[in-house]
Amino acid sequence: MSSPDIAAGQRAGLRQWAGLAVLVLPAMLLFMMLTVLFLAIPQLAAELRPTSTQTLWIIDIYGFLMAGLLVTMGTLGDRIGHRRLLIAGAAVFAAVSVVAAFTSDPVLMIVWRAVLGVAAATQMPATLGLIFSTFADPRQRGIAVGVWSGAISVGTGLGPVIGGALLEAFSWRAAFLIAVPVMVVVAIGAPLLLPNPRNPAAGRVDVFSVLLSLATLLPIVYGVKELARPDSLLPALAGIVAGLVFGAWFVLRQLRLPEPLLDVRLFANRTVSGALGVFLLAATALGGVYLLFTQYLQLVEGLSPLKAGLWVLPGAALLVVVSTLSPALVRRVRPGHLIAAGLAVQVIGYLMLTQVDAAGGLPLLVAGFMVLYPAVAPSMALTTNLVVGSVPPQKAGAASGLATTCSDLGISLGIAVIGSIAAAVYRAQAATGIPDGLPPGAAAAGRESLDGAVSAARGLSPDVAGSLLAPAREAFTGGLNIAAVTAAVIALAAVVLAVATLRHVPATGRAPGSGPSAG
Repeated sequence: MSSPDIAAGQRAGLRQWAGLAVLVLPAMLLFMMLTVLFLAIPQLAAELRPTSTQTLWIIDIYGFLMAGLLVTMGTLGDRIGHRRLLIAGAAVFAAVSVVAAFTSDPVLMIVWRAVLGVAAATQMPATLGLIFSTFADPRQRGIAVGVWSGAISVGTGLGPVIGGALLEAFSWRAAFLIAVPVMVVVAIGAPLLLPNPRNPAAGRVDVFSVLLSLATLLPIVYGVKELARPDSLLPALAGIVAGLVFGAWFVLRQLRLPEPLLDVRLFANRTVSGALGVFLLAATALGGVYLLFTQYLQLVEGLSPLKAGLWVLPGAALLVVVSTLSPALVRRVRPGHLIAAGLAVQVIGYLMLTQVDAAGGLPLLVAGFMVLYPAVAPSMALTTNLVVGSVPPQKAGAASGLATTCSDLGISLGIAVIGSIAAAVYRAQAATGIPDGLPPGAAAAGRESLDGAVSAARGLSPDVAGSLLAPAREAFTGGLNIAAVTAAVIALAAVVLAVATLRHVPATGRAPGSGPSAG
């Protein structure tokens, strides 16, 4: 069978556009998997009974490993072929999704989510690399990259909505099984429709650098999560310090290697470091609050998964609209100004969430989410082009990988950092708010998490259940309020950083030479 490669400058045909559909599917699904469990957590927690810390690991270990291995898998794909890596990743993702769907142990669930993160990391750089190989015409390539970026926005935004519909019809296990048919389509369609370009001269993967990157990330995340527990201060600080030491070692090694895993010199470019820093902060602020928003809908308001997902839908639709409009707006408005304005609006949305109460707080909660969620879209939509457009062409692949890494890492950091803060506030307020005299097991479960309180309340009389749930919901809402304050501070820092580092970048519609250089 002839290769679907096309000569440089040749316009793509029907086969190439069909190939784009094969690439868009995993991009959308893999980002959907970052958020699809948000609405599944109450059901999953009731069955697996994880601790609050295990729950956070189940949610965000996927994103951490996906982010931590994107650059590695991009380099590996250059050497062995992106199509081959895409197919292998799809096969592993499908098989592990089935195993995870029928797992009943929280520790094993963390393990399987970690493996899914590795499988996702093999596919994301492959999808973008294959777009560049398939579409030689610059204009068509730009359209294809725009469709790919839009699919990521849709996947992130609609994850809870799709998860809610699946939970309503089936159970939390369906949130994993939905990946199987998508990955089957990818595994079958990729060899039929996509090229398999390879670059044997591409740099070798420095395995020690990969290990150092993970040794940097995971201990810091562990430390942040454990800081939320008053009896784990010393292990938490030890984890953070160890991660920082490994991080310094990682940077020094990259500076010395002739072919580094991560070209840290790219960060010397003000536009690159500024755009990535802003996007990382914006995604971090959003990640934890997004999770708490979906939990409030179900555990405080008592909505079904489907109804909770429908309350996410207006904000998700606005996110897609603003993401689509941002590239057009940036033709007239400097990207730094547009990104800063969006994040300033996001701060307002977070401040609205600080005023949400446990009783009757749904209208304000949804209104605040509809303000803050679309406001991240300019940063999400423009970061990749800002970063890639500011580096030499031979470094474009590494730069685009950094942009995707920041998205995954930011959402996962938000879940870890802001989620841990909310959990600590919950435990502090529940310890004094949940009254004595309740059944010991129910009281202990309620003081650990709202999931535990809701599960324990099912076996109690209505009066006793109310005595447990009312203070537990108040404590959760208190955690949400403090988390929103934290997110507002992070988003405000992103506004300042955007103005300071990106204000020199001209609008894309300006004639060359009419403004300062983007570099």
